[in-house]
Amino acid sequence: MPRLTVVVATYNRSESLIRCLSSFCEQSSPRAEWEVVVVNNNSTDDTEERFAQFVAENPDLPVRMVREERQGLSHARNCGMEATKSPYIAIIDDDETVNVDFVRGYIEFFDAHPTVVAAGGRIVPCYEQGRPLWISPYTERPIANPLDLGDEVRAFGRGRCPGGGNMAVRRTAIERFGAFDPSLGRTGKRLIGGEETDFFNRLARSGEPFYYVPQSIIYHHIASEKLTHDYFTRLSHAIGVSEQIRTRQIGRYGVRLLSEAVKWAATLVLAVGYALSLQWPKARYLVLMRAQITRGLCEKC
Repeated sequence: MPRLTVVVATYNRSESLIRCLSSFCEQSSPRAEWEVVVVNNNSTDDTEERFAQFVAENPDLPVRMVREERQGLSHARNCGMEATKSPYIAIIDDDETVNVDFVRGYIEFFDAHPTVVAAGGRIVPCYEQGRPLWISPYTERPIANPLDLGDEVRAFGRGRCPGGGNMAVRRTAIERFGAFDPSLGRTGKRLIGGEETDFFNRLARSGEPFYYVPQSIIYHHIASEKLTHDYFTRLSHAIGVSEQIRTRQIGRYGVRLLSEAVKWAATLVLAVGYALSLQWPKARYLVLMRAQITRGLCEKC
């Protein structure tokens, strides 16, 4: 039985999926210690054909596909975790590639820290058409979710958690705290999120820390269609809707509304700073992001 299973949910991104799987060909960890489970979430493109061809070309690579008919990222990830009995589970996305020590980093970490149930690694954005001028550290978070806490293993600070595109858990954490909430997470073209935050908040409320593992790196490939004005507007609005759903479920919606007022104050200060330094696109998109998040947070779901 593999010691670690990497779960990759996919939906109509066959080319990205094959790029992702190809990055596992040179892992430093012995292949007997790990596997990759691809969850096909009702793809209608050539995902199955491309996957079959990839497996035929790489017969010794421990890769297999399962299918989840219930649409949604949370359903797909939960399906992938249920499809394996590995004690360690890593979760990445199909628009990412991994470094050669990705698997080894997580296995060695969990072996060395037997009481820790969850971890996350470094996330490096890769802009396929170059980094747009309007991207700032604040507007980059929903687009690329970069994460770099240095070169040493360390606990995530209060209020911080692993990025959704590079996280790992012990199977015991899923058994104790549950899996991802299907009411959250992307479904088809619907950009609702928050399922990772909800999951890690459950762990945090139970006193479980999570750790940063710098050896396990993913490269998040940002396609040009994710850098359009329309996509960013829809994404920001979806973040607000996600926050409304999540905070209502835990009885913290009023607190979240108060924090939004604080976030607006910070946004305006930052936007003025960008404007004064003639970085108008950064100022514009920062205000756009906050306005759309607030709209999604306050509108009737």
